[in-house]
Amino acid sequence: MTAELSAAERQVLDWLASQEEAMQALLAQLVNIDSNSYNKAGVDEAGQAIRAFLDRHGVGCEVIPNEKFGDAIRATVGMRGERNILLMGHRDTVFPDGEAQRRPFKRDGARAYGPGVTDMKAGLVMNSFVAAAMQKFGGAPAPLVVLYTADEEIGSPSSRATIEAEARRARLVLNAEPGRPDNAVVTGRKACVFMRFEVIGKAAHAGANFEQGISAIGEAAHKVVALHALTDLKKGVSVNVGIIAGGQTVNTIAPNARGEVEFRYIEPADRDATLDKIKAIMAQPTVPGTSASLEIYAEFLPLVQSAASKRLFEHYVDCGHALGQEVTGVFTGGCADSGFACAVGAPTICATGPIGGRTHSPDEFVEIETVVPRAQLLALAVLRSDRFLTNT
Repeated sequence: MTAELSAAERQVLDWLASQEEAMQALLAQLVNIDSNSYNKAGVDEAGQAIRAFLDRHGVGCEVIPNEKFGDAIRATVGMRGERNILLMGHRDTVFPDGEAQRRPFKRDGARAYGPGVTDMKAGLVMNSFVAAAMQKFGGAPAPLVVLYTADEEIGSPSSRATIEAEARRARLVLNAEPGRPDNAVVTGRKACVFMRFEVIGKAAHAGANFEQGISAIGEAAHKVVALHALTDLKKGVSVNVGIIAGGQTVNTIAPNARGEVEFRYIEPADRDATLDKIKAIMAQPTVPGTSASLEIYAEFLPLVQSAASKRLFEHYVDCGHALGQEVTGVFTGGCADSGFACAVGAPTICATGPIGGRTHSPDEFVEIETVVPRAQLLALAVLRSDRFLTNT
């Protein structure tokens, strides 16, 4: 660490360095809990483990209950007000129940593995220890709020309103999605719209009465081709039908078909224009006699780098330099809750968590030796956030 650091800063950073084993222990505990987005009990169990940790370190928490999805948790260091520093992270994963028992936390050299280890349980550990450090030593120039949400992997249906409300009260927002190679954080993300469609046709015997049937699968096939043709990668627009199903039996003209569509974009202006085209494809049949319906069931907003977010990134880079770290910024096609914070005007950067990769796969990993350095970087950015405000 450089001589630029104050005694108070060194105290926080040295304590975080001494907590490496404790960080790994909490990470293992969280990874070994199944917490699929639709598994409320599991997501809440992961939340209870976090609350127990925070309680041991004197960090106050409150639960924001939800009947369907996991409860949200809000931890606060200091008196929560209107100019808070907001740290965010989600407890849910994409993995099915039983995965934590099949593939429990495992460290193999410099990497640790397990379901959700980097997306984003390592980030939750990092945020929790930074909150504990601020509670123990103080030094933050504003109240610190840490939000632990429950359903990011499915578009945050229960969490979005809470995120937006907290972000409106925040002077800055740091979201602990997985860090990227070259010590990068994410400064921009695509938006994403998740949709379901259903096509209705008419059943008939495929041999005796073929001409009386109207194939919903045939119509769905035309629609899939038309939807995919909307992709324009140069503009950052992509449309993908990721799920398709339908029909009754192999010897029946299919009376129904259904699918799910993912639409991603960068520029907000492309949202409505492309959605209008998608709706037109659904409304106009190619196979006479079919009809179709479309439903948007989840949506992420883009993370767009505003002037204030750019200054926040520069502040993060400066804090990295003080620690002897080079920090870079990248754009990604993935979506995250940071888009909701950005959309309400809060200066936001994403992927401040420990560095990892191969998310959503059996090979998902975190570079375990980045947990402490990324926690120290986050802590210093919090401790020096008054400098960011001075320049804003």
